[in-house]
Amino acid sequence: MTLTNVLVGLAIATGLVGIVVPGLPGALLVAGAILVWSLEVGSTAGWLVFGVAAAFLALGTVVKYAVPGRRMKRDGIPTSTLVLGALLGVVGFFVIPVLGLVIGFVLGVYLSELRRLGPERAWPATRAALTAVGLSLLIELIACLAAAATWAVGVLVV
Repeated sequence: MTLTNVLVGLAIATGLVGIVVPGLPGALLVAGAILVWSLEVGSTAGWLVFGVAAAFLALGTVVKYAVPGRRMKRDGIPTSTLVLGALLGVVGFFVIPVLGLVIGFVLGVYLSELRRLGPERAWPATRAALTAVGLSLLIELIACLAAAATWAVGVLVV
């Protein structure tokens, strides 16, 4: 195992953590690490590994926006709800480091839905929006795991 393989593996692991932990560009870090590995290997097999991994990541990116977006549209949740949630999440991140992002996001989505739908229907709509966001994270994680597995096979083969 070369130093490049170890560093790329660590970067991929960091990218996988970055999908769940705010502040790290998960899929971008995974793609960049595999690109560095492919440049280092410099063979056709190395570039094939990068191409397959990049295809997984691109497909994951498209699906992570399409599927949850369609669910939210079906449930009648406007984009403005998520925008307010994201804004309050950023504020929350600075008020309560790390956990404040999640708390602020949930509070922002709830307040937006409370204003829009009233107290009886705000929490079910908030839960639907949070489920869609969780589905988006799961889709991105699966795509990144598929890219990481592709790289791992490439390391064994090349």
